[in-house]
Amino acid sequence: MALRIRHTGRYREIAMALMRHGFGYIVEELGLFQMLSIPRRWITHETPQTKTLGERIRLVLEDLGPTFVKLGQLASTRSDLLPEPIIRELIKLQDQVPPFSSESAKGIIEQELDDAIEDIFSWFEESPIAAASIGQVHLAKLKTGEDVAVKVQRPGALQMVVRDLEILRDLTALAEKRWVWVKQYQIARLVEEFASSMRAELDYTQEGRNAEKIALQFQNDETVCIPRIFWQYTSSRVMTMEYVRGISLSHQEELVAKGYDLKETAEKLVESMLHQIFIEGFFHADPHPGNLLVRKDGSLAYLDFGMVGRLSEEMKDHLSSLIIALMRKNTDSMVRAVLRLGMMPEDGDIRELRRDLDSLREQYYNIPFSEISMGTALNDLFAVAQRHKVMIPPDLTLLGKALLTMEGVIEKLDPTLSIIDMAEPFGRKLIKDRFSTRNLRKKLLGGAAGLAEALFDLPDQARQISSLISKGKLKVEISVPEMEALMRKLDQISNRLSFSIVLLAFSIIMVGLIIGSSLNQQSSVLWHFPVIGTGFIVALLMVLWLLFSIFKSGRF
Repeated sequence: MALRIRHTGRYREIAMALMRHGFGYIVEELGLFQMLSIPRRWITHETPQTKTLGERIRLVLEDLGPTFVKLGQLASTRSDLLPEPIIRELIKLQDQVPPFSSESAKGIIEQELDDAIEDIFSWFEESPIAAASIGQVHLAKLKTGEDVAVKVQRPGALQMVVRDLEILRDLTALAEKRWVWVKQYQIARLVEEFASSMRAELDYTQEGRNAEKIALQFQNDETVCIPRIFWQYTSSRVMTMEYVRGISLSHQEELVAKGYDLKETAEKLVESMLHQIFIEGFFHADPHPGNLLVRKDGSLAYLDFGMVGRLSEEMKDHLSSLIIALMRKNTDSMVRAVLRLGMMPEDGDIRELRRDLDSLREQYYNIPFSEISMGTALNDLFAVAQRHKVMIPPDLTLLGKALLTMEGVIEKLDPTLSIIDMAEPFGRKLIKDRFSTRNLRKKLLGGAAGLAEALFDLPDQARQISSLISKGKLKVEISVPEMEALMRKLDQISNRLSFSIVLLAFSIIMVGLIIGSSLNQQSSVLWHFPVIGTGFIVALLMVLWLLFSIFKSGRF
């Protein structure tokens, strides 16, 4: 409640934006109109007939400013969580805001670097060359002569983001109590991922480290350029990097006019991205045309390292298995790979998952593998996983988005280029490395070490279990799939067995009496009572009663 009182103005802005675009019912359900003293007559349940749900969501995010625009951009990478029509609209979100004054930028630089502008730069461009919600970029020249691009964080950006993140968490908690779909689409998880991404983006030292890490991947490759970071002039709010001159990949006419080979450029982009993903496991996650330049010597330059993805060796292994399974159209292998990549909930149905993956496989059945979009295929697989609540790691969905972005760029540069064909050598290398002697030895030693550690821990665990048993605190829960069917089968077996035993006993008794009376040549009368006849009738009634009971239970 204290949070809502402290940020009442922002809550009101959010409520008004929702009502303006036909989401008044959300304001009402969340109880915001009471908290903010909004007149009930302002709340409308009417939906603008001319706009789709995705368009209205995009407009709300745009109205609410930079933090929410960033949230929408992140959500656009989560095709495993959100429907495709909404994703298409979120992709349109643009992070464009007016620049802040050069005086403010200089003040932040001097405060962060603890030095006067004129002592750092011999020249500083007043007008920024790019402006976004978090910061803007100015050109400058260091005293040592290097041309640099100086990225400066927008005043108040940190406070704005922290405030909006607190409000988002609060609204998500309220929504989870009222709507099942909020948990189903894991909105709280999306907000936490967004919070983590925003914290990283607000720290320019982290972006600088990302750039250096990718630069190391191409230190011996002259066809790829990563700007150098000048650490002595970099802090959490200011980043000074080498200024790279070149032509953006979005200016294809200019590239053609100046004699650059678009096919060769496309191949460099694919080769460098696949190297980052499958070999290094650390990749630039936003390779859109504005972040890619072709330099004078034809080399490809990457810019903006605020969004990166990471793949562990295990994730790379499972990812390669998934792609191979899709290529071979093997559903069982696809199921195993999906389950290894994510976590299946306890109530998940593997048979339903296999059925949906079978349907997906059929979609690609008659399409040559070289014509399949890798990004689309991965996102389709992740969407199937999401329907079954399989928790796919965020970096993998980020990978799917990065591949789709790259494929969009490649399609404009060279539509004939097959990314799948270029990925084949990387896939073969991954498989070769996975089954190499060195890797197998490493896994074997790791498994042996883990087993030894578990054996060493066994006495302590046994003592803990013994202590729980002695205190009566150990609970045992046994869950057997299809228990009802199993019990019915056991009932059938036991009833048939009982019937057989009774029938056998009846037969033995009757045969014994008949044989005995025949050998003695006497009537089977005891105390003037006809034993055989009466026994036969009684046994027959017992058998009939048993048969009736079994058939009545329906478990014969």
